[in-house]
Amino acid sequence: MSDCIFCRIVEGDIPSTMVHEDDESLAFEDLNPQAPVHVLVIPKRHIVSLADAQEADLSLLGRLMLTCSHVAKQKGLDESGYRVVTNIGRNAGQTVFHLHLHILGGRGFQWPPG
Repeated sequence: MSDCIFCRIVEGDIPSTMVHEDDESLAFEDLNPQAPVHVLVIPKRHIVSLADAQEADLSLLGRLMLTCSHVAKQKGLDESGYRVVTNIGRNAGQTVFHLHLHILGGRGFQWPPG
């Protein structure tokens, strides 16, 4: 999807500060961080959101979650804690329509979120 910014990052057309890469996913620093640590984890294959994931994506979704855990440890968040968030649709705050997980940490969070 040439108009998708995350697909363009996967293709290497747009630079990013890469934190992790494997065959199916990328993790990179968010350009507009909402916490001292704010990393995005995306599948390399374009999926619009979690609502668009299929049964065939089960393994990929598990990999994304494990990647979040790996990156959080790499960033030193495993002891202090962190939040993993995905927004689904405009009303939930999704602005890039390519499935992505936010890893947020390095500060305290409130519940319920904004």
